Amino acid sequence: MTGAFQGSLLDDPGEAGPRPLDVRRTHLAHGAWIDVHPGWIAGADALFERLLHTVPWHAESRRMYDRTVDVPRLLAFYDEGDALPDPVLDEAKRALDARYAPELGEPFRTAGLCLYRDGRDSVAWHGDTIGRGRTHDTMIAIVSVGAPRSLLLRPRTGGPTHRNDLGHGDLIVMGGSCQRTWEHAIPKSARALGPRISIQFRPRGVR
Repeated sequence: MTGAFQGSLLDDPGEAGPRPLDVRRTHLAHGAWIDVHPGWIAGADALFERLLHTVPWHAESRRMYDRTVDVPRLLAFYDEGDALPDPVLDEAKRALDARYAPELGEPFRTAGLCLYRDGRDSVAWHGDTIGRGRTHDTMIAIVSVGAPRSLLLRPRTGGPTHRNDLGHGDLIVMGGSCQRTWEHAIPKSARALGPRISIQFRPRGVR
C-alpha cells in the first residue's frame, strides 16, 4: 500500500520523455562530483503512475547481524538485455549514454528501481561498492518520479552533509570517486509523504 500521490503543478501532461540535458555539476571533496538537472523528465507524473502499476515490484529481506529484516522499500531490477518497463526509460538511457559514455568510457547497462511507499520507507547510509565501485571511479544516474524525497550525501571521512530533494522527473548523477569516498541515504520521515520511484542506471559490474 502506498501513500497518496500529489502531482506537480509544473508537469505538462502534453509532454513526455527526457528534455535536453542541462546539468549543473558540483565538485565535492576527494574527487567526487554530482550533476543535477531538476525536472529532466517531462510527463514525470504519468510515468510514475505507469511504473507504479506495471512494474513487478517485490519485497526483499536481508540478514542484519543476528536477525532477518525486511528491506524498507519495494524493488525491481532490469539486467543487461532485459526490456525496460516503459519507453520513456529507454529514451532516458539513450540520452544518458550520449552525454556520459564518452566520460565514463562505457554505456549504462542495468536499471534498478525502488518504490518508496511513504515516509517510513528509506535506504540507510551506503555507497554502491559491490563490484568495481569499491576500487574505481564510476557513475550512477538516478531519475526520480513521484513525490520528492531528500537524498543526502556525506563524505566517509566526515564533513558537511549535502541534501538534494528529488522527485517529479529530477535527475542526479553521482560520479568520480563518489561511491567509495562518499555515502548517500534516503532517510525516514515522520511527515506524511507521498510515494516516490527512483530509477538507477548503472554501468556493468556496479551495484
